[in-house]
Amino acid sequence: MNPPSTQHDFLVQHTRLLMQSYERLLASPLVMASENMDSVNGLFNAPFALVSHNTAVDPVFNYANAKALELFEYSWDDFTCLPSRLSAEPMNRHARESLLVTVRQQGYIRHYQGIRLSKTGRRFQINNAVVWNLFDSDNRYSGQAACFKEWVFL
Repeated sequence: MNPPSTQHDFLVQHTRLLMQSYERLLASPLVMASENMDSVNGLFNAPFALVSHNTAVDPVFNYANAKALELFEYSWDDFTCLPSRLSAEPMNRHARESLLVTVRQQGYIRHYQGIRLSKTGRRFQINNAVVWNLFDSDNRYSGQAACFKEWVFL
């Protein structure tokens, strides 16, 4: 699957933001670099799910790689206008919000586990997720991201 070509400039900058913020906070690369790897396509087609949301009062997803789009059962256009709180069931939203506050304060968290909901209502549990803050090159807060490679459909 290819990332949306209409978003090329955003994807180049956002891929850099995701990778640099992760490496800065967790002291390891999000993906192993390769001389021949195009980072936009490499991250978009990575074997793990990767999502991020913006800094709005009610944050909206602004990125999902192919694996995340598949799991959440959304197109790029639909996912990137979805308030991120809607990825959790109403009964789990308070716990999700508490996690995001903790990440905001600590910078990141490893080994997160939570239940998420796809567009069609399919529930799945994510395990061992990493959630981290995004900071641009001027150290301005730019949102949060999460990646995970373990999930179980419920």
